[in-house]
Amino acid sequence: MKIRRLTDKHEQPDLEHEALGIPPLEENVHEEPRSLAEKSFLVAGIVAVALAVIYFSLRWLAPAHVYGYAIGLLSVFTEKNFWIYALVGLGAQMIDGALGMAYGVSSTTFLLSAGVMPSAASASVHIAEIFTSGISGLSHLRFGNVNKKLFRSLLIPGIIGGIFGAFLSTVLDGDKLKPYISAYLLIMGIVIIRKAFKKVEKKKKTKGVIPLALFGGFVDAIGGGGWGPVVTSTLVGSGRDPRYTIGSVNLAEFFIALFTALSFAIFMGLQEWEGIAHLATIITGLIFGGMFAAPFAAIICRRVKAKTLMIIVGCLIIVLSMRTLLKTLFGIKLF
Repeated sequence: MKIRRLTDKHEQPDLEHEALGIPPLEENVHEEPRSLAEKSFLVAGIVAVALAVIYFSLRWLAPAHVYGYAIGLLSVFTEKNFWIYALVGLGAQMIDGALGMAYGVSSTTFLLSAGVMPSAASASVHIAEIFTSGISGLSHLRFGNVNKKLFRSLLIPGIIGGIFGAFLSTVLDGDKLKPYISAYLLIMGIVIIRKAFKKVEKKKKTKGVIPLALFGGFVDAIGGGGWGPVVTSTLVGSGRDPRYTIGSVNLAEFFIALFTALSFAIFMGLQEWEGIAHLATIITGLIFGGMFAAPFAAIICRRVKAKTLMIIVGCLIIVLSMRTLLKTLFGIKLF
């Protein structure tokens, strides 16, 4: 869902994205689209068939205790919170599919607004991101969109920053940390709006790739998102080739998401194993909701300009972050 069509063609939507300093559109929005109903029925049919095959295979072929465990796992679909997280995943992936960034920032903002603790929100988002960033990174590698030198410069510092951010997120009190994370997300919302009004000026290539990756990995882990808006936007805005920058950053993002998720599992496990079990509902919901986002993102891309969408997304992130700040600091509940 995050694979980009990075070619030498300069179509109008990609030119608009280039002017704003954000990644190109996804490949599926350049193709002749099927109707929303066709895509929805297709995805729903595939999911229904897959669930039926799994159910009957377990029912008839698996031992009784395995069947019992599997039914217990499938019961997550009957939980109210699961569908809330599925809507979060749907909305966040729609934003990412339309803008090419901000999946982590938007999903974490929604989760915090729903009452999820910062460490649980960030851990869930990074585990869910392993799947999309892994597919995206491997595709970029296959099609030659990766600058190996840039990738190596991003990889280790990004992982170190992610591990450190995950550690701080888990050892600090979640209730005390929440206002700071909300303030960071509010700033990211302002950054997104600012990018919508600021035309990108090509500068000399930035030389501080290692500290940039270290900072990007850290804020991505402790804030639940920001790797794309911080690292990709800075590198593209500094004059680096968008194709190789996006490919290298996306491939590095897979490893950073993987190590960050493992770090959360280790550090959270030292405190409360039941907290990790609770993440299953959030993670499953995020992935399930994200599966259905592609057709909606395609419609948004065709009908709404990137600049307008960035303003809407930025305002939404700011409003939700302000809501969380007022609620945690002053006990004021807006809505």
